[in-house]
Amino acid sequence: MNIEDINTRLEKAPIIPLIQADDPAIAVRTTEALIAGGLTVIEVVLRTEAALHCLTEIAKACPKAIVGAGTVLSEKLVNDSARAGAQFIVSPGLDKDVVAAARHHGLPIYPGVATASEVQLAWNLGLRTVKFFPAGLAGGPKMIQTLSSVFKDLHFMPTGGVTAENLGGYLDLPSVIACGGSWLTPKSAILSGNFEEITRLAKAAIAIAKKTRK
Repeated sequence: MNIEDINTRLEKAPIIPLIQADDPAIAVRTTEALIAGGLTVIEVVLRTEAALHCLTEIAKACPKAIVGAGTVLSEKLVNDSARAGAQFIVSPGLDKDVVAAARHHGLPIYPGVATASEVQLAWNLGLRTVKFFPAGLAGGPKMIQTLSSVFKDLHFMPTGGVTAENLGGYLDLPSVIACGGSWLTPKSAILSGNFEEITRLAKAAIAIAKKTRK
């Protein structure tokens, strides 16, 4: 998997849903619901003991999905994620060792940045797409617009505080390649087995994207 393949998917549906699960079967059903709604780039956050197992099962059961590992904090977690079948890496912050480990495995990496200094470091590391996190607290669309005026060839993936209500404001920015968020996989819907609601939310997000980027 290379970054061009991921970008091609994101051009059609510029939203990356986050999955946090303890049960691989539930993780697979959630992914299937997202795929049914048109979202095929999925981030499994490593916030549960079963997260890597969930990632592996999604990769096996959902070949239409590009599945990555999120909340990757260390070089070890990069290695574990690669063995589990991750096709890309997302981290909340910028760490040179994590970037190097992802590159060692040939995996696209989207490290988190929130300041001009972090963006400059990412740029000098040769990265041209970064996660902007936590987007809502770090200045939202206005901050991204300001950073983009300096780092003109950089793309951003805002995550953290992105909702259906403000999605359009982020996607309206040319430098935003996609938005990530957990609003697409609400715990209430998952716990009640209402996977149709997840599909509905995915379709609604794509509709917002199409309206914004028509």
